[in-house]
Amino acid sequence: MSHADEKTLDLIYRNARTQNGWQDKPVDDALLTEAYELAKWGPTSSNCCPLRIVFVKTQAAKDKLKLCLAPGNVEKTMTAPVTAIFANDMEFYEKLPTLSPKNNAKSWFVGNTALIESTAQRNGTLQAAYFMLAFRAIGLDCTPMSGFDNAKVDAAFFAGTPLKSNFICSLGYGDPAKVYPRGPRLAFGEACKVE
Repeated sequence: MSHADEKTLDLIYRNARTQNGWQDKPVDDALLTEAYELAKWGPTSSNCCPLRIVFVKTQAAKDKLKLCLAPGNVEKTMTAPVTAIFANDMEFYEKLPTLSPKNNAKSWFVGNTALIESTAQRNGTLQAAYFMLAFRAIGLDCTPMSGFDNAKVDAAFFAGTPLKSNFICSLGYGDPAKVYPRGPRLAFGEACKVE
């Protein structure tokens, strides 16, 4: 496998920033599809793929989401062209006969609530992170957030389904004038140990 070039690494990691404001520029649905077609290849345990996404674009959907947001997140979410609601399908195992046919993986989960919840949370979060990298790779900016009421989002968008919201992520083309100074990160030796 080859190494990504420096320009790509800058785009996805080093120069990418969490956005606090957006340019008035729409995001085409084709870009959302393109991001999915990239992110879907990220690994999950037993290829369980529990992530489900609602892309909030219409004014009616934004109005529903607004009622669920913490006050500090309202403006930057409502002015974003799109906000993704990343949710976990708590019945993801029903698709395992197709996604992971070789090992009867569905049988591991049926009736095992604790395993369903931990597997969905871990793998759905991984998939959402793959999505954020995919958004960056195709030229979009993103702002992940947990400042919202999960129960309200679930009632507004997922009532009657096995989906539970994890976190939200606004998408679009960021306004460079509204980016905060970059915070520091831990050095390798502070965060890592090789044994």
